[in-house]
Amino acid sequence: MVQWRPSSQNLHALFVGAAICLAASMISVPRTVLATAASTTHQQRNMTTMPYPLMDSTLPTGYPSQYSQSSSIIYGLNTLILSAFLGMAAIMVYAPKQFSLIVSRLAPQLSIPTERVVEVVERIKPVNCTCSDHGKVVPDSDEAADQGYMGDRHPPSTFDECIKLYESKRAHELNDSELVEMTLRSVIPFHALEKTLADPTRAVRVRRAVVSRTPGIHHTNTLESSLLPFEDYDFARVFGSCAENVIGYMPIPVGVAGPITIDGTSVFLPMSTTEGALIASTSRGAKALNGGGGVTTVVTGNGMTRAPVVSFSDVRRAGACKDYIDSTEGQEAVKRAFDSTSRFGRLQRVTTKLAGSSLYLRFKATTGDAMGMNMISKGVQEALTVLTRDCGFPDMNIISLSGNFCTDKKPAPINWIDGRGKGIVAESTIPKEVVERTLKCNVDALCKLNISKNLVGSSLAGSVGGNNAHAANIVTAIFLATGQDPAQVVGSSNCMTLMESTEHGDLRISVSMPSIEVGTVGGGTVLEPQGAMLDLIGVRGSNNGQNAIDLAKAVAAGVLAGELSLCSALTVGALVESRKFISSLWVFNVLRDEEEFRLSDTPA
Repeated sequence: MVQWRPSSQNLHALFVGAAICLAASMISVPRTVLATAASTTHQQRNMTTMPYPLMDSTLPTGYPSQYSQSSSIIYGLNTLILSAFLGMAAIMVYAPKQFSLIVSRLAPQLSIPTERVVEVVERIKPVNCTCSDHGKVVPDSDEAADQGYMGDRHPPSTFDECIKLYESKRAHELNDSELVEMTLRSVIPFHALEKTLADPTRAVRVRRAVVSRTPGIHHTNTLESSLLPFEDYDFARVFGSCAENVIGYMPIPVGVAGPITIDGTSVFLPMSTTEGALIASTSRGAKALNGGGGVTTVVTGNGMTRAPVVSFSDVRRAGACKDYIDSTEGQEAVKRAFDSTSRFGRLQRVTTKLAGSSLYLRFKATTGDAMGMNMISKGVQEALTVLTRDCGFPDMNIISLSGNFCTDKKPAPINWIDGRGKGIVAESTIPKEVVERTLKCNVDALCKLNISKNLVGSSLAGSVGGNNAHAANIVTAIFLATGQDPAQVVGSSNCMTLMESTEHGDLRISVSMPSIEVGTVGGGTVLEPQGAMLDLIGVRGSNNGQNAIDLAKAVAAGVLAGELSLCSALTVGALVESRKFISSLWVFNVLRDEEEFRLSDTPA
């Protein structure tokens, strides 16, 4: 598609042509008609000054009034059309966005292919800049602020000068319109705006404009002025760590459940979610758990995994390598190599699995307070290098550093059986009086529901690690609030919920979660809002691995509270009513004391 770009010659031709059209139209209308129009306008408005001072105010005899009136109408329409033409031309040149909006509104009525017009207009922005009589740069008043205008220099007046500035590492001196144009022309890499400008926020602003103005993708043209926020955010922490090609950030509501007592310490649990009633339900469960003295936790496992796959020329060589790694000598050699790469990563063991001439090695290691995927991957790479170079297996071919025997971000029985990340069992014993008063149900009914739903029902569905009511709900909400990897909810929500009645008729409830993959350093925890939520729990930063363990305990305790509340609501059929109640709170802003909730109004 040929795209018109204004230049001084184009603009000159445009306005000269418009002036000629205007002059021709005025000549084509009889002089006396113009005078009649002027006179009529003058008389109607009772003006003291003629609107057309070069014309006589009287008409020669012989011209009927009907003729002068109709001609006045013709002249008015003609002038209106020409004025509209000049106005649209000016808008098209100096305000292409507004012109695009006008065209998009009129096109459906006139059967104009809007996308073809918009595609051209969105790129009308000239690269050439305009200078005043004194040689100082005069940016557009409406756009000077958001173009990153630098008033102490002359922006380049040609595209070649823009390129020279970019090549001399001075791209930050370009204004935003020039940066957008150069990115659209692939001079500046779309992904490298942060590095090029050394200003992350400005890079985000320019990228939004590039996405909005990219030809051929018309449904993105609203991004630049959309409600997706990008200002007042520390994108320097994002670049190179959390996300690429950033165009803003997504605000998600954050609430707190609790407080809940975990191993004698009371904490609030931050939860980021858009699911109404979830936080209220978890808080209700926490209250019931606190009525029984709180939650007791036990750590059953602590080790992140990574499993590369290697191959050999035949199964005999693959079997020989397996035998060596399984031996004490092999385990020690691999551990020395692995541990040399980190102050925190410590290899626990390597498990091998042979499939034909391919060998899968499942490394399991502690990773301090980090979730540990990068740390363990670095150690695995060094261990494979040592096996190839020093242990007699130069013919070993590394197919992939991850062979899915880990397994990461996919449902897998191996994580449920052998564990991955932190393994936590959380338990609480709740007096039957608390169950009846707070949860509005009885212990026997809860135990029966848990067996029918979480054990038998999940088994009929063929679920692995899914013997629970909604563990993933709480895991996801806490993960989002504390900067964890949301994709690891897949394995981290592996959970078995058990309930039983004690000899005194009280309720003993527990959740067993063998693969909670969390960290308190690195990843999304470097972002200040997420770090603030880790501070809320008291686990931010590094603490010899204890902070990550305590975060996993908080996740398990939150899941325990959520399981207890939802199952009790299901026992008495209050689930739907609880959601209606949450809606009524939003509409009427009703504040009630939790002790006064009626059975059907209790959130679940």
